Amino acid sequence: MLADDMACNHRNPKPATVFSHKNMELNVYGDDVEVDYRGYEVTVENFLRVLTGRLPPSTPRSKRLLSDDRSNILIYLTGHGGNGFLKFQDSEEISNVELGDAFEQMWQKRRYNELLFIIDTCQGASMYERFYSPNLMALASSQVGEDSLSHQPDLAIGVHLMDRYTFYMLEFLEDIHPASKTNMNDLFKVCPKSQCVSTPGHRTDLFLRDPGSVLITDFFGSVRKVEITMETINLTNPIETLEENPVNGELQKETYSYVDQLPVSEIIHQKPKQKDWHPPDGFILGLWTLILLVFFKTYGMKHLKHIF
Repeated sequence: MLADDMACNHRNPKPATVFSHKNMELNVYGDDVEVDYRGYEVTVENFLRVLTGRLPPSTPRSKRLLSDDRSNILIYLTGHGGNGFLKFQDSEEISNVELGDAFEQMWQKRRYNELLFIIDTCQGASMYERFYSPNLMALASSQVGEDSLSHQPDLAIGVHLMDRYTFYMLEFLEDIHPASKTNMNDLFKVCPKSQCVSTPGHRTDLFLRDPGSVLITDFFGSVRKVEITMETINLTNPIETLEENPVNGELQKETYSYVDQLPVSEIIHQKPKQKDWHPPDGFILGLWTLILLVFFKTYGMKHLKHIF
């Protein structure tokens, strides 16, 4: 859900991209990003309907949360908020009571196994005060009465690119790979007050497991749960399925084969893509200053007209 179409905004100097750093090294709006709700589709009603599954029958699968009682769900909210609320589109807001009731509906309807809630907003800790559903863990960028500050100002567009908590959270997650043993206690240490200025908080009393035993990859990294079976499965021969012929009613065989896949060990240990080098801030300005100083030292002011 993206409330603003920042990638296509006319103030964006690089259309169809969104960067988390002013050096523009990481495009967080890459080809693998799928936006299901954008612009004025992002409302409190639609958000609650997606969580609770109370959607019209005509809603496509891409706009549904297709989860069950074995699903681990991550909900990450960021925006403007206050004590007990988060704003949507500057015209409406969702309260911590509404959010807590929605999570309880999800639990009663068996729509999640474990749920991780992260919010980056002013007074973010107030949003998880009214939660009461089991197997729910929550993190916030600031305590009640504190502001959550921005990070990485970009002079080209005149706004900050990201909030501080989200910036350091993304920096932390970039080093996580599918075989990582990093746990939730490590996530709690992200962006201390010395970096965030605000005081991040977390709540674990509703969670049934010890946070130290919960891996980051249980919610990040798309690691699938595996069920072990003792039955013998033949994977060498192609899979054959029987389909009924609509003409004469006979069963026909349709053959499928497995696709070649990259071994998991190669996926985990593949080298990261080399980043393009960008000059640091003020490098070009400093270079021109050095050139002018050398010129004045050598020729003096009377030859200044030859530069322009």
